[in-house]
Amino acid sequence: MKTPVVLSVAVVANSVGSVCLSKGMKTFQAPDAQGAAWLLQAAAQVVSNPWIILGIFLLIIFLACYMAALSWADLSFVLPATAPGYILTAILARIFLQEEISPLRWAGTVLIVTGTWLVARTYSAQGVATEAREPG
Repeated sequence: MKTPVVLSVAVVANSVGSVCLSKGMKTFQAPDAQGAAWLLQAAAQVVSNPWIILGIFLLIIFLACYMAALSWADLSFVLPATAPGYILTAILARIFLQEEISPLRWAGTVLIVTGTWLVARTYSAQGVATEAREPG
């Protein structure tokens, strides 16, 4: 039961984190300096932008959840199980970033999620055996 919960948290954290990071990066202004000064100016912008900070924090949560899920289940299940994040990210980008999403892009996104859902359906029989072997 813990694998689906952790993967759900991972999907939401990845989608919301990506949208926050995108929102923050849209305000990013390329520094005029070069070399090490460029890096310092860019870093100052990054650490002072709350959207970027929130996005990075949420993506770290995603990575931690993803790694935990990989320790409990097969990659061939975990990766497809995060596919609903594609639809959630597109919805959030449309709502919060006012991105235009063409019907063809929606169709492609749904096709990806449908394909990965078919792969993920194989988890039920094998996943129970995997979780039963888990300590704790």
